[in-house]
Order: sequence, then structure tokens, then C-alpha cells
Amino acid sequence: MNKVFEDYFSELQTDMVAICLEYVENQAEDIYIYCSYEPEMYAFDVFYKINGQVVLKNNINVAVNDINNAGNKTVFYDTSEERQEAVLDIGLKNLEEIYKKCKEFDREMPTEIKLHYDVKQNSLKGQYRYDLVYSNDDELLPDDIFDLWFEEVEKSNL
Repeated sequence: MNKVFEDYFSELQTDMVAICLEYVENQAEDIYIYCSYEPEMYAFDVFYKINGQVVLKNNINVAVNDINNAGNKTVFYDTSEERQEAVLDIGLKNLEEIYKKCKEFDREMPTEIKLHYDVKQNSLKGQYRYDLVYSNDDELLPDDIFDLWFEEVEKSNL
């Protein structure tokens, strides 16, 4: 059976989720993945909800609590710059592959992909945009859009 575009698209998004989940050793409640592609610029980033707290990838240890009170040692995640860069590099490669598959199958490439993965429910939801988000703005960058989404999720979590 031949793969169709949706198979590739789904596999690549699933791989993004897998690498982000691996980064937190499967210990997140929710994963929020931001992808952006606007003419010749790719962006990828991720943040998490862990122990009820919405945190950036470099702050995941802040959300780690020893909640079992059984005298077990609190887990600390490797949030080294090298490990963070590895996650981002894999995410960017997946995004570049999505672009290639869009070209190959003559599909429009989303300019923005926001993925929300609910770990407990094993549920992935995506929001896709196809219009330019920041390219026509002299001040906006992909990081600004990511930060706004993080703040929005953080506020809705209070």
C-alpha cells in the first residue's frame, strides 16, 4: 500500500512529539510544539505542562517536585544547551521534511503549526495557518509568536 501525503505528515508530527516527550523522559502532562515556516526561514520550539505548571524547555526542572513523599530522590532532567539544541535540531529536520513532502505532493506548506499533545489521553491536536504571520512585520519574529502562545497557555492554566 502506497503512503499518501497525510501518512507522511502524521508520521513527521508524531516524531516531533516523540522527541519532545523523550526530552522530559515521558513525564509531561502536555506538550506544546510550535513550528513556523515563512519563505526560507524555519522555526521550531516546545514548552510543557509538568506537575500543573507550564514551563519552557530550559525550566522543566522547576516543575519537578518530589510528590511521592516516599523518600525517593527528586528527578532532575538534563536541560543542557546541547540537549536542548538536539531536540530543536530534530524538530527542524522534521519541519524541513514536511516542507519537502508538501512540495512532492503539491500541497500548500503551513506557515505555522501549533501542536498540543495531551500525554494522558494520547491525543494530538493541531492548528495550522497558511498566511504570513511575521514576514510582513518589521518587528515580529518567530520567537515572539512562540512567546505569545506560551503566555496564552500559561494564563489559561492559572
